[in-house]
Amino acid sequence: MASEHNQGGDVWAEGWRDSSYWLDGLAAPKLAQQVLPRQVDVAIVGSGYTGLNAAIETARAGRSTLVLEAETPGWGCSTRNGGQISTSIKPSLDKLTARHGPERGAAIRAEGKAALAYIEERIAAEGIACDFRRAGRFHAAHTPAAYETLARDAELLSRREGIEAHMIPRAEQRRELGTDVYHGGTLFPAHASVNPARYHHGLLRTASDAGAQVLGQTPVTGITRTPGGFEIRTPRGTVRARDVAIATNGYTTGLTPWQQRRVIPIGSYVIATEPLPRETMDRLFPTDRIASDTCKVIYYYRASPDRTRVLFGGRVSAAETDPRISGPRLHADMCRIFPELAGTRISHSWMGTVAYTFDELAHTGTHEGMHYAMGYCGSGVSMATYLGMRMGQKILGLAEGRTAFDDLPFPTRPFYTGRPWFLPAAVAWYRWNDTRQRERAMAG
Repeated sequence: MASEHNQGGDVWAEGWRDSSYWLDGLAAPKLAQQVLPRQVDVAIVGSGYTGLNAAIETARAGRSTLVLEAETPGWGCSTRNGGQISTSIKPSLDKLTARHGPERGAAIRAEGKAALAYIEERIAAEGIACDFRRAGRFHAAHTPAAYETLARDAELLSRREGIEAHMIPRAEQRRELGTDVYHGGTLFPAHASVNPARYHHGLLRTASDAGAQVLGQTPVTGITRTPGGFEIRTPRGTVRARDVAIATNGYTTGLTPWQQRRVIPIGSYVIATEPLPRETMDRLFPTDRIASDTCKVIYYYRASPDRTRVLFGGRVSAAETDPRISGPRLHADMCRIFPELAGTRISHSWMGTVAYTFDELAHTGTHEGMHYAMGYCGSGVSMATYLGMRMGQKILGLAEGRTAFDDLPFPTRPFYTGRPWFLPAAVAWYRWNDTRQRERAMAG
């Protein structure tokens, strides 16, 4: 349940909340009281975008499907992210070609476009009211050198991959974003935005209507392979399943230690401002696009779907912290970009956990007979949707379930067990270097 606070300090609005802005006015999921079945065809651990999209596929194919969630369905980052949707693949075509060869590299890059197209299709086909829009994204350069890099990348993206990308020089920047702190940027017209919590609620309804059972407050405490399937233990009892899918992403635990050693959980922090005048929003976000920048420790921000608030997210501390601490820091960064917001207060401050991987790629496959899809590297809205759907198809034995991510090496590091002890030092270094680059750019 979201908690309310009346703490002092200039940045906090009266009654600010440490829950996701996206959950405001959204009723908690209504799931019928159900007993834990003794046996199912498919058991899915995790009720986020990945798990629900897999469940829709298997349930519609007639497989008895059970989704097990340790918390309330949607408790994790599926209702706590920024609602920004891009083409998802972080490594460039050249990097992927060097690692995996030209054909596989191009196929991996193409999956990002496929994921963006698929989430639009899924939302339309299921009639999910979630404010999905192809608003486009403005990716801002934090230094002149970064702008030159973006310009080279945009030309390659357009020529080699057919990704529409237009350069916006600094002199024309304000027609995209109401700030002077950047040095121009790239416009991606095809990128999209969504209300992530409404999208999740729509998926939950769709999965339930398809016949899948979704049980919240049912953590999985153990999985044992048995002849013909698996035995899954929970505090509510034990269930047998022919197929098991792990859909835990940033919340992966020692339940599946092999996967835990291969994903890096990272907290992503977001604030929402109190309601702002329409004219302010029109100055800051004249085209209503989502925005991000080229800092290594990236910021992402946008107008709320009703254009009354600024939603501003990013990583603000070396170690994980509390929304009470992250809120004022995000506010300071927001006001550095948009000085006119200096007097604006925070109505919501929250966080969710995403999962990065050591090669910056999503991964899907099977390990010890269990299916998995995870490691979306901060681009999980569309990629979790897409790979969850493909995972469901693979459980059904369908050839179309295969993706360019299948059977890729899923790297880890020596002595890494799932606790990213190296992250605070890395984030501190990147933040310091981002600041140093910005200051040098301002100095001339």
